[in-house]
Amino acid sequence: MTTWKRDSRLTGLQRLGCSGLAGAASLSLTAPLELLTVLAQVGTFHCRRGLWQAGWSLCRAEGLGALWKGNFTACLRLFPYSALQLASYRRFVMLFMDDLGHISQWRATLAGGLAGVVATVAIYPTDVVKTRLIVQNRLEPSYKGILHAFYMIYSQEGFRALYRGVSLSVLGAIPFSAGSFFVYTSLDKIWGEPSLRFTPLQNFLNGCLASGLAQTLSYPFETVKRKMQV
Repeated sequence: MTTWKRDSRLTGLQRLGCSGLAGAASLSLTAPLELLTVLAQVGTFHCRRGLWQAGWSLCRAEGLGALWKGNFTACLRLFPYSALQLASYRRFVMLFMDDLGHISQWRATLAGGLAGVVATVAIYPTDVVKTRLIVQNRLEPSYKGILHAFYMIYSQEGFRALYRGVSLSVLGAIPFSAGSFFVYTSLDKIWGEPSLRFTPLQNFLNGCLASGLAQTLSYPFETVKRKMQV
């Protein structure tokens, strides 16, 4: 049984800003790997000889900047996603708490999964746009930017195209968010000390563990979703 505790050291806006900036930095650093992963999932010709060869051939064909295609969109969507996820998680936790302010671990995990679903559905069109920007040829682009991509997809394919694959995204968001929140709600037991005393190294390892578990659980859904988005 867990007691809901709010960290009073930061305001809600400060927490959102910190999570958004940290997420943008990590996305920018790992953008080339994310791009190659998406290309492998949709089955483009770049990845027929492996990821490293794909990166090299992409750089030769479209330039070094091609490795960061779609990264700006990914960074922009972090802020509304984080805000919705954190706000939804808090609401679900308050809903699932008992009269004494306690919540079981499985209910906290469920709250995390539901919060992920709410945030994913709300900003899903930006994920479709990001995938289209990644797959297109940077030298001969079909879309000139984020707003142009939204307009072209809506005008040529209809509103439903912006939510193509959303059902798989929802199914994948449940194990992703649940796995992530399961790790974070178990950290006190893993390290044997309160989370407020964690060192920067412990926080780094915690993030790696949570992300690794969440990505592994949701990856099959992610692969099929990418194929539907293009």
